[in-house]
Amino acid sequence: MADEAKVKFDAEAPPEAWLKQAKTLSEALPYMRRYADETLVIKFGGNAMGDPELAKLFARDIVLLRQVSANPIVVHGGGPQIAAMLDKLKIESEFIQGLRVTDQATVDVVEMVLAGSINKEIVTEINAAGGFAIGLSGKDGNLILAEKLHRTVKDPDSNIEQVIDLGLVGEPKFITTHVLDNFETSDITPVIAPIGLGPNGETYNINADTAAGAIAGAMDAKRLLMLTDVKGVLDENGELIARMSATQARDLIKKGTIKGGMIPKVETCLNAIDQGVEAAVIIDGRIPHALLLELFTKHGAGTLITGE
Repeated sequence: MADEAKVKFDAEAPPEAWLKQAKTLSEALPYMRRYADETLVIKFGGNAMGDPELAKLFARDIVLLRQVSANPIVVHGGGPQIAAMLDKLKIESEFIQGLRVTDQATVDVVEMVLAGSINKEIVTEINAAGGFAIGLSGKDGNLILAEKLHRTVKDPDSNIEQVIDLGLVGEPKFITTHVLDNFETSDITPVIAPIGLGPNGETYNINADTAAGAIAGAMDAKRLLMLTDVKGVLDENGELIARMSATQARDLIKKGTIKGGMIPKVETCLNAIDQGVEAAVIIDGRIPHALLLELFTKHGAGTLITGE
């Protein structure tokens, strides 16, 4: 592993600073052992991906996870970058109930941005931090076989469920784990763009959270870690819920405590747990080194959802 990935001590720092660093490493050791040789699927997006400094820290965290023998798999989003490119190319988007309809022209841009510029930027950052990363899309090696997403909405006037057509928006149907199994015995970190391959060769745009959850379940990951732009799941008083069971999470959705955009994130976590993932975490990606705080400290950095 390159020297940049190793812990360095500042020779000019006072002895107290060295002792603090040593104490931190000593306290983290039991947690590092817990994740040795374990697969961690990490969804990277939001402010963490848009902020250059946070992106560099994220890359260093991935390199450190490799150095302590964990097997990270990165799945990334890119909604703002896609929207910016569509605007630049003057491709107008239609929205139904707040959801973007993805036609062929749009999915071509989605693939170009996700599997192209964004994917390679993340790979470059990890490599620059001293790691070894390779970029993939869900189409490589038939990694993510997908089918068309079917979504219904309730008409507010008639209260009747109506099927909406979002075009080339898909959901994972099958994950070809053979593609990723080979990385577990190497020091290479896969960085995956959430593009799926349809049964007739179609290209499907897949939500990055959904793709990460499906990959975590298929790979029997120890953790699914989802970086977001909020602290985590909040209670009715707006306070962070540090830990909850799957049953408690479902109850909070029914009660309306978990609402809005947090519902699909929690449901993705629950689906992953149902598939055998030990636990899923919704993390505040705006916090520097959020991954390390969650995995290697007692208090974590978000909301941990466990099985029953």
